[in-house]
Amino acid sequence: MLGSAGLTPPELARAVEERGFDSLFCAEHTHIPVGSARADGRPVRPYADTFDPFVMLSAAAAVTSRIKLGTGVCLVTERDPITLAKEVASLDRLSGGRFLFGVGAGWNRAEMANHGTDPRTRMALLADRIRAMREIWTAEEAEYHGVWSWPKPVQRPHPPVLVGGNGPGTEDRVLAFGDEWLPQSGPLADMAEFRRRVTALRERAADAGRSRIPVTVFGVPPDKGLLAEFAAAGADRCLLALAHLDASQTLAALDDWARLIPA
Repeated sequence: MLGSAGLTPPELARAVEERGFDSLFCAEHTHIPVGSARADGRPVRPYADTFDPFVMLSAAAAVTSRIKLGTGVCLVTERDPITLAKEVASLDRLSGGRFLFGVGAGWNRAEMANHGTDPRTRMALLADRIRAMREIWTAEEAEYHGVWSWPKPVQRPHPPVLVGGNGPGTEDRVLAFGDEWLPQSGPLADMAEFRRRVTALRERAADAGRSRIPVTVFGVPPDKGLLAEFAAAGADRCLLALAHLDASQTLAALDDWARLIPA
């Protein structure tokens, strides 16, 4: 599930947990530069209407006890890694170890540039900052620049890093600095592609001596048959995208989706 719509973050989080959902994820855009455009022609103005994910998820954590709380995705290339490492660890502490750290490099080049990030090197920057944060979370004295930083996360060694993306190099990044894969359903050619890529990723992980790589699929349409297909093909979690609706419409959508949850 993604974002907030019509309800305050605490209201949305309580509604999600009460209906038996697994998790609540929220997206991130610090802003949308005027004149931005997507290659597929989708409108970009709604992307500006997002809460800061760590503020939103902290509010959600305060009124829930079971659901996982995730970023889908946090734009690491637009954030200071030392500050971000503390925000992740703090949220993991405040939620009792329920945070899932979905990360990405972003698609809006003008947005990145406003943060001083060169879009051409954003993937290398993403990798470097994740590695720096892993060091901060796990070491008494982080070696990257010699820093002390507390609190440390509840989850050990740290919250799972879900690497977002569908491009041909995404699986390499999952294995290089991630713990899980977070693809989008829309760009997948078909279920056969998804199954093939999940199988290959897990085989590569096994060959490297790693455990099974979990997969969360972002933006799956709320169709029971399709959700079952993704599960059979190797998905561990499917995220349904919540549109901008008023409060009553949001609750009605959640009620409809709750009927899709397997018994």
